[in-house]
Amino acid sequence: MARTYGDAVAALNTLQTNAAAIDAAVKADPNNSVHLIPEMIQWCRWAGYEPADLDNLRPIHIAGTKGKGSTSAFISSILAQYTPSPSQPKPLFNKIGLYTSPHLRFVRERIRINNEPLSEELFAKYFWETWDKLEESARAQGKPTDKTAKPSYFRFLTLMAFHTYIREKVDTAIIECGIGGEYDCTNVIPNPSVTGITSLGIDHVQLLGNTIEEIAWHKAGIMKEGAPAYTVPQPPAAQDVLERRAVEKSVHLSTVQHNPLLENIQLGLSAPFQHSNASLAIVLAATLLQSFSYPLPSLFPSNLPPEFIRGLKQVRWPGRCEIRRETGIAWHLDSAHTLESIHLAASWFASEALPPSPSSPPQPQQDTLQPPPPSPSNNTKTPPRILLFNQQTRDASSLARALFSTLSTTLSTPHPFTHAVFCTNLTFKESGYRPDLISINTDKAKVQALGVQRGLRDAWRELDGECAVEVKGSIEEAVGWVRGIAEMERGGEGGKRGEEVKCLVTGSLHLVGGFLEVFEGGDEVR
Repeated sequence: MARTYGDAVAALNTLQTNAAAIDAAVKADPNNSVHLIPEMIQWCRWAGYEPADLDNLRPIHIAGTKGKGSTSAFISSILAQYTPSPSQPKPLFNKIGLYTSPHLRFVRERIRINNEPLSEELFAKYFWETWDKLEESARAQGKPTDKTAKPSYFRFLTLMAFHTYIREKVDTAIIECGIGGEYDCTNVIPNPSVTGITSLGIDHVQLLGNTIEEIAWHKAGIMKEGAPAYTVPQPPAAQDVLERRAVEKSVHLSTVQHNPLLENIQLGLSAPFQHSNASLAIVLAATLLQSFSYPLPSLFPSNLPPEFIRGLKQVRWPGRCEIRRETGIAWHLDSAHTLESIHLAASWFASEALPPSPSSPPQPQQDTLQPPPPSPSNNTKTPPRILLFNQQTRDASSLARALFSTLSTTLSTPHPFTHAVFCTNLTFKESGYRPDLISINTDKAKVQALGVQRGLRDAWRELDGECAVEVKGSIEEAVGWVRGIAEMERGGEGGKRGEEVKCLVTGSLHLVGGFLEVFEGGDEVR
């Protein structure tokens, strides 16, 4: 068998569980979750590790509904300032691990060291080492070495991340939960250095329950005796559950309020709601540093260390409140996919779409490598605002309606978008998906029928009869449609550049990842 990165991705994709199997498993045994942690511990042993081995990673464990990826990225960026660099002559750390999910374009994005995804070579190396060890364990037990000798997709990647970070001797690893906390496969970590719970909301109701109390119970599962725990202000019902579970677990839980020092820092993730994530990240990073006996002022009452400021400014987390530019179009990307996060993404887009007040200085754009925005036109006509949207597995119509409601209110108009296009998560019309982006967790026949997209089209027309609405079968076609509108605004190919068309791409991380694949010029499955 070949052992390249492409071969590793192909093998990994065989471990995905299809939509029908997931649905059947939940319906057959809704209480099956209690077996997940003992099973994951056994997989760790078959991969050559005991849970206690994970103590060497000095892990920071993160759970939550919204902002756990951004919070993890802030922490990693801050701690990376204490690794060797020209600005850090006396480094405390050598390597910082960061494990997150899902990925945008490449599966290796999930396993990072010093904020960089594993190279293809390193990913392949540690993938096949994990794969081979599991097969070796199966043979030793007289079992087959086929697919049954490996865990499911996310469990395998979690095992591989643990293996990678142990082999690479990282000084600490920020580990983001996949779903929930109590029964999430990352929760085999016995002794985290510190735990953090970001904002809670309703999501993954089939697995976690449909009330905020049930969801809070699951998220609180990552708290461990002996490790300080922090959260952000939560809805009262959720806060009560977190506090009760902290008492049950003999854990000291603190609630982190907004840090006023952030008002004078231009965060790398600049949306206003990121201040909550950054405030939590500051405390979690500080707690980790103090566990290494690094002297720090308690909670920084008057200023932040320069390393923290650099980390907060330099953080990059593609697909979250990100702006990409090309001639005539400002693409606003946010992978929001829950009701709460859609409201936040809509508010962020509205703040970008509205012209700045005369007293407000222009805000710097995140993607400094793209062309700067054009000068305002003398033409009083409002340039098009376009929505590019999909959500294939959740209640797409509710998300779209929430987006419309927030933007209509914030922009003070019943017509927040002049155009809207609803597409599937298929990247390219002809060649389909890059292997890293293949997902069998959705029903292929339903995707091809465009039923979700047509439902969204009809719902949007009910909300705004003046909006021009289209349905497309792929992200590539949807992007081409938006580019066609921008070209018409310029007066045809080669026309003069006027005010930018603003396009919000949201509803799904898979959509944003596929968009970036199209935007970056990927034109074939590799």
